[in-house]
Amino acid sequence: MSPETRRLRIGGQVQGVGFRPFVYRQALGLGIRGWVQNRTGEVLIEASGEPDLLETFLHRLLHEAPPLARPRLIDQLQLSQASASDFRILPSDAGAPPRVHVPPDFFTCDACLGELADPGARRHRYPFINCTQCGPRYTLIRALPYDRANTAMAGFPLCEACSAEYASPADRRFHAEPLACPACGPTLTFKEHDAESVGNEAALAACVAALKAGRIVAVKGVGGYHLLCDATDPAVVARLRERKHRPHKPLAVLFPWEGDDGLASLRRHAHPADAEAALLTGPERPIVLVTLKADHGLAEGIAPGLSEVGAMLPYSPLHHLLSRDFGAPLVATSANHSGQPVFIEAAEVEAALSAVADAFLHHDREILRPADDSVMRVIAGRGRRLRIGRGLAPLELDLPRRVERPTLAVGGHMKNTIALAWEDRVVISPHIGELDSPRSLAVFEQVIGDLFALYRVSPERVVHDAHPGYGSTRWAKVHAQRHGLERRPVFHHRAHAAMLAGEQPQISRWLVFTWDGTGFGEDGTIWGGEALLGVPGHWQRVASLRPFRLPGGERAGREPWRSAAALAWETGRDWQPEGLDVSLARQAWERQLNTPVSTAMGRVFDACAALSGVMQQTSYEAQAPMVWESLCREADASIEVPSLPLEQDALGVLRMDWSPLVALMLDGRRSIAERSCLMHEALAQGLTAQAIRLREIHGEFTVGLSGGVFLNRPLVERVMQRLESRGFAVHLPEQVPYNDAGLSVGQIIESVFSS
Repeated sequence: MSPETRRLRIGGQVQGVGFRPFVYRQALGLGIRGWVQNRTGEVLIEASGEPDLLETFLHRLLHEAPPLARPRLIDQLQLSQASASDFRILPSDAGAPPRVHVPPDFFTCDACLGELADPGARRHRYPFINCTQCGPRYTLIRALPYDRANTAMAGFPLCEACSAEYASPADRRFHAEPLACPACGPTLTFKEHDAESVGNEAALAACVAALKAGRIVAVKGVGGYHLLCDATDPAVVARLRERKHRPHKPLAVLFPWEGDDGLASLRRHAHPADAEAALLTGPERPIVLVTLKADHGLAEGIAPGLSEVGAMLPYSPLHHLLSRDFGAPLVATSANHSGQPVFIEAAEVEAALSAVADAFLHHDREILRPADDSVMRVIAGRGRRLRIGRGLAPLELDLPRRVERPTLAVGGHMKNTIALAWEDRVVISPHIGELDSPRSLAVFEQVIGDLFALYRVSPERVVHDAHPGYGSTRWAKVHAQRHGLERRPVFHHRAHAAMLAGEQPQISRWLVFTWDGTGFGEDGTIWGGEALLGVPGHWQRVASLRPFRLPGGERAGREPWRSAAALAWETGRDWQPEGLDVSLARQAWERQLNTPVSTAMGRVFDACAALSGVMQQTSYEAQAPMVWESLCREADASIEVPSLPLEQDALGVLRMDWSPLVALMLDGRRSIAERSCLMHEALAQGLTAQAIRLREIHGEFTVGLSGGVFLNRPLVERVMQRLESRGFAVHLPEQVPYNDAGLSVGQIIESVFSS
């Protein structure tokens, strides 16, 4: 057969994953002539050879690519003649039309870990070892195409040995852009008071010694700094909490990689289920919530009042070395002020956390933008994303419909992320945090600007939450006016529903329960216990809760007694929490002063925890519902679950009446665990009853669950079991967080379908 020449254009995730070297090796092995070139997010290949060899070549490129690559053939053309007598990697073409895919930061691969532990290897115990299949990407890339000159490694010229690896097609570091070694790469520095230990081994030894002495160390990682300390020492954990003004919020724990599967250390302290183990050891290396053993051996202050711990395994070579040398679990919490983005610069973290950390472990590889750790939880047998960050973000998804104009969605106020959509693509940023500080807003703006620059997209429209007080809403108004952009608000719970529907575009009709703690409703009240019928752009509110008035408004989110008082007073009970004078709040409530109407299920959870005497005030968001969930145990099957009445209001909205829960929560004859379990059972039955009644009224639909309340595992699993037994198909989001971290994606989907 006569030789052919083909021009292949391959997109998808082919930047920063060793795809060009892979193409080169496959071409050499098959005797194919031509070249491969980066074209700003795509790879262009010219290949000449026998037709059957070209077919084999293409098959291997698409189906045998490196593990981190996600190649997709965009098109192929047959050319009249060949232009090369060998096969080469051409310099990148930065001027080509952009089809950009920015990779996230990757964990350390097995091959590099083998070198890290090999005393005879050149990179033995080198904290910045990497190759084409591992290492930082998003936090390191300054611009595309992905070449060393466009990364934070540009200031580290390759030594002779690294240059040889970089240029050798047979080497796994062939064109590995973050390539480095002890002779030419980044270096660690340990600082404690006025003393410094410079150099990798000296700094590592000093850091481990400080940790073993019970000190708190701020350690620079891939996407920012962590605060590390001994997770088994109650005194040092208490000191960390006191200094960080974080009395109760759970702390993540880094477990050393031990045993054949890496989980031996973790298993001494917790019971990771198979699905949790798969997430922990997967390439994203997220924090995963796992159940603690009764005699877990960690400091009790790690997760007060909770039965789970946020566990993580080392993902960077530095974390492997530190955790291995320390030999025990380490607290690894974000080095930041509460709710704000993680710190990324040495001077910044030293100035901000000098009263928190006893020492600092820095390195001189610049972090260009923050990326906090991703967080996941297994619910109903599958991993659900609570927070996307290092290892997952930027997260790119296909849109169910093309965007008419490039669109920026700026999310909500808490757990903020932003989303950028153009053509049939949407990219979601890493977790940013709460937008109530100048630094958070500065990082928010930086991330937006970076995504514009990296993906070479200039939005023509901005969408935002309908709440006028959100920091993201205020920013959107100013930005749209300044740049002459169209601006569109999207209601909070429509975004929650649309985000789920966007993951399942084949479903033609939804009933999405959107349960959370707060959201500006379309009638001006506080929503959070709704069910929306329809599809993106065309939702009808068909179900909700019995409304109640919250004394103190937004303060109820941190003071559960206010929600408890609202439910008790609405039902005619003269309830007040022990040790608190609520007379002024009662007077304001009776006069309807600062008592907004709410239908938020999150506040019902708060109320149940407070009415039962578990918690009247909190120190972090959703503390009361989390502690309340951890108390839930299987109840005696003979105990009758209270029925929550349903009634349609004048507008046809089917409302669930929570009032029977008040008497149950105040019933001192039952244990707290029984009350928690019965409350979960009652809500699961009530939701199912709403779905059944709505099917009778409106006909068939698929049920969706979206909103932060559905991060509650016992509730979700009870709901799904009941709904599925009654013939409903049920979906939860899987790709995007379905708390407020997913609002930006929902805003994009809703705006696409309502335009």
